[in-house]
Formats: sequence, structure tokens, C-alpha cells
Amino acid sequence: MGDAPYKGRAPAAEAGAPAGEIVKSLLGNPVFQFIVGRLIGGYMLFVGVTTRWERVNEAAVRPFWEPNGGKVIGCIWHGRFALIHKMWSFKRGVPKAKMLISQSREGGIVAHTSLTVGAEVVRGSEAKKGSTKPKRGVEAMRDMARHIEGGGVMAMTPDGPRGPRMRVKRGPIVLAKIAGAPLLAVTWATSNRVVFDSWDNFVLPLPFGKGALIWGNPIAPPSPDASDAEEEAVRMALEVEMNRIAAEADRIAGVAVIMPAPPRGEASMDAAEPAAQTT
Repeated sequence: MGDAPYKGRAPAAEAGAPAGEIVKSLLGNPVFQFIVGRLIGGYMLFVGVTTRWERVNEAAVRPFWEPNGGKVIGCIWHGRFALIHKMWSFKRGVPKAKMLISQSREGGIVAHTSLTVGAEVVRGSEAKKGSTKPKRGVEAMRDMARHIEGGGVMAMTPDGPRGPRMRVKRGPIVLAKIAGAPLLAVTWATSNRVVFDSWDNFVLPLPFGKGALIWGNPIAPPSPDASDAEEEAVRMALEVEMNRIAAEADRIAGVAVIMPAPPRGEASMDAAEPAAQTT
């Protein structure tokens, strides 16, 4: 199967058409969210059991699967969220896993997908710039910290919900500091896939191929009184480890390595340079 980026996007002229309003209405409909989320979850379970997996460094996560071994934050890139359930055990006695899901319309579908594969959810994300709508960011952080302190595990997408792709934001670092929980990078790759032309290069896994499941080495959280420099060191260590294992997984699966986007500051500078040259 090829893995060239999928370029199928609706023409710009259709963005404000009535069809767009219908889609928004459907995405916001609880019944539609339930049905589609459950269907997607069922598909992901199907892909998971029909792929021939190679497991790398699973020993790093096994201690957290013990009855009293929780208190960890699993981190996976937004573009590889689809098969995150393969990175955890849902057997009896294993600490419960929860996933942070945004409160967007699409988040409702993702929430039902997560529930289908066995993970509970915490809803909330950072607010858009200039937005006055609450996103439950503070409440979500408290909910996650309580879950971890109670012996559970949280799963997060450090580059979500809007990127830059494969660049760690401060959220997981702050949570690790509050809860005193280590950060565990996880990833997967499959030989049969479609890579979308989205900000996160979302990977849609296809069945009946070979794949890799990789767990990184746990990264200690910042100390309770950590300085900004210490927090940044932990953030960078997590980013480096996540990108290392993502590239390794792609190579094992025999597909092109998905590269990170430039950091936000570098992207802004690159965009500004052509404009400066024309003045």
C-alpha cells in the first residue's frame, strides 16, 4: 500500500456552502457522534488484530501494568492517535487509562472511539487565541492529576490540538510536575497506511500489514519547584524521544519517515523572510 499524503480537500468555494452547515450539524449531533465513533473504534480494533506487530522496548511499560504500577503519562503524537490502544494493556487489574480529548465537535467522535477501544476520557483543551469560550483546560488538568495520583495513567497528544506537528507543548510537562508522574513516549507504525495532508500528517492505518509498537524510556518529571530551564529540559527530552521512536517505527514498518514541522518560532521566521526580501 502507498503512503503518499492524501490531498483530497473540499474546494474553498464550498467552505461556506449549506453542505458545510449540514456537516457541522452532524458533527455536533450526539447520536451521530456515538455511531461514527463506535464504527471508527471497531475499525481500529480490527486493524490492531490483523496487523503483524513487532514490539520494541515493551519492558519499559510493563511495570506500569502492575496493579499498583500506574501513575504515568503516556505521550503519542496527534497524527498517530488512531492505534493508541495498542500501547496499553486493558486486562483485569491493570490501572485504568484515560485519554485527554478536546471539546470540539470532532472530539465527541474521538471520545466514543476511545471508549470503544477501552480507554476512558477527560474532555478539555487549550482555548483558541482571542476566544472567550471556556475549554475546561484548568478543570481538565485537575481531573487528570487526580486520576494519576489515584494510580491511573493519562494519555496525551503533546502537539495537539493544532500543532506544530511533532513538537511538544508545555501541557504534559506541567501535568507531570503537578502529579509527580514520569512521561512515557509511545508510538506505532504500519506498512499499510494512508498519510493525510493535514497539519499533523494524520496516519490512517490499513489492515493486513506488518507494524511496529515502540515504547520509549520513561522520562522523570520536573521537580515540584522546578525552574523554567528545568521544565524546558524535560520538554525537549520528551520531544527528542518521541521523534526518535516515531522514526524508528516508520523504518521498521518500511515506510517513509514522517518529519516534524519547524518549531513555531522558526516557522514564523521562515514565512517572514520572503516578505522581507521583496521590500
